Amino acid sequence: MRRPLIGIAIGAALVATAAAGIVYAPAALGASDDAIAQASDAVDDGKMALTYATALNNVVAASDVQPGTVTTAVDLAELTADVKALDAVDELSAISLAGLTDDVVKGTAQVQSVTVALSNALQTAEEAKIAEEARLKAEAARIAAEKAAKEAAEQARRAAEALAAANTPDGAKSVARSMASERYGWGEGEFSCLESLWTKESGWNYQAYNQNGGATGIPQALPGDKMATAGSDWRTNATTQISWGLDYINRAYGTPCSAWGHSQAVNWY
Repeated sequence: MRRPLIGIAIGAALVATAAAGIVYAPAALGASDDAIAQASDAVDDGKMALTYATALNNVVAASDVQPGTVTTAVDLAELTADVKALDAVDELSAISLAGLTDDVVKGTAQVQSVTVALSNALQTAEEAKIAEEARLKAEAARIAAEKAAKEAAEQARRAAEALAAANTPDGAKSVARSMASERYGWGEGEFSCLESLWTKESGWNYQAYNQNGGATGIPQALPGDKMATAGSDWRTNATTQISWGLDYINRAYGTPCSAWGHSQAVNWY
């Protein structure tokens, strides 16, 4: 008989309490509407802060540069737990609701602050990398340009030396010997005739000029500008004059010895 009596007693106590204006309700309903609204806003803000922070953590992890900070990832654990707890508003007392709301607001601000700082640090690191890459590229370009200029100067020096050497009588003969052999297959016998022919004509002087007729250069081209077909530098380059002269002999006489024979016979070729 005692259990039914106890049940009746409890029911009577609840009725008496209700009559006195004291109501036992779910915890969240024990809080004010403003407190519940603040909790809801805090949850939304917290979730958004977590979303941004998670995205940033993923970006940092995938980036080939790292921010120059001690922190390389936003710590999400505490705010995640607090947001989850505050999101279960119906399970909280009014006091717990207020406390958790305050924790989430503060945690959200902290996560946002770290997120901004980390984002700025990553951006600074990326900009520094871009600047360094640009510096290295510019440095490589400078080195390449200096190398190219040095090589060009060296080539110009060698070309000038080669030109100077070829423009001497001995140098011109050396060039003619090689060119006659390589281009036309003429051996030493033919070169001997060529040497005699152009010794007679100009003394192998690329600056030779016949005041009477205007014949010019080592092969004594008449007029001299005929040699422009072999190169625009025909006035200053013995090699260009030799190239034209050998081609002329080949076309007009077939060989240097034939040209030399004609010169001996009529005093010109």
